[in-house]
Amino acid sequence: MSEIKKYLLGDYRETFKYSNELARHGLTKMQPLIITCAITGGIHGAEANPALPETPEEQVQAAYEAYNAGASMVHIHRRNPDNLSIMSQKAEEYLEVNRMVREKCPDLIINNTCLGARIINEKEGTISAPFAPSIGAKPEVASVDIACTSIRAPVKARKAPLTGRDEDGVVNFDLYMSMQNCEDITLLLNENEIKPEWECFDIGNIKYLNEMIRRGHVKDPYWAQVLFGGTGIFPSVESMKLVTEMMPPNGNLSVIGIGACQTAMLTMAIIMGHHVRVGLEDNVFYAPHELATSNAQLVERMVRIAKEVGRPIATPAQAREMMGLGAPRMY
Repeated sequence: MSEIKKYLLGDYRETFKYSNELARHGLTKMQPLIITCAITGGIHGAEANPALPETPEEQVQAAYEAYNAGASMVHIHRRNPDNLSIMSQKAEEYLEVNRMVREKCPDLIINNTCLGARIINEKEGTISAPFAPSIGAKPEVASVDIACTSIRAPVKARKAPLTGRDEDGVVNFDLYMSMQNCEDITLLLNENEIKPEWECFDIGNIKYLNEMIRRGHVKDPYWAQVLFGGTGIFPSVESMKLVTEMMPPNGNLSVIGIGACQTAMLTMAIIMGHHVRVGLEDNVFYAPHELATSNAQLVERMVRIAKEVGRPIATPAQAREMMGLGAPRMY
């Protein structure tokens, strides 16, 4: 087994082993840090921060800058070209931006939102089919929201030259994921040779991942993103430790910090041997009352912190090996 694949999540639960490594080597012998950059998101847009990319050209440039700054994976929500305030629901539009990213970033891991859950509309009394717009675009990794959660996100009016929303409002985003729904989307991703990224909003969501492993649908090493803050888990040392204890051992955990808790929770993740996600999807601010100037700026901060504490940064090739991915997918 390659040295960089030596440590999986289970190793960080062995306190003596972790302590011994830390005492002898600091963080220098830990897995290199995989940094994901979530450049856009599906709710707020450039009205929240003018640096947030919305068009394919803007998204490609943001991905390229994040890649050069040290990100080994980019997470993309393609926007609807007819209304940039909302997500695209067409695979061909995701494919277009994936192809453009690959042309500029030859080995960057391309990750699209898949969601996989159903969307509930309480006012209309409806529940959608599973929302999975990007599978036909064949991203290398696709995020699956293994959660039943309710999001109430205030959004600003999109003033000219932006279009799509004339006044301030609230986006109501209610997700429902049944166990059968989870199995169906997992099998579909496997069939299309797309690695699932298990996105957990709560500790209880881990039961979905455990069940998919029990049913034999998940190949080691699994890859999970866990949200802290916002609509995710309460951000704290205790909750981070509990998540580490509860996750299955044969995989890797990456941490998302929503809003003001981002830097603190991600620094904690770096020290604990986990991986991190940054980007304007998760936090439009660099500091209190100071908007981030770019996605790359947020990546650069994680690179700097990791280097200060002695954790090496993963190249895309190293990230591919750690995640069990093959050669870069061509589009």
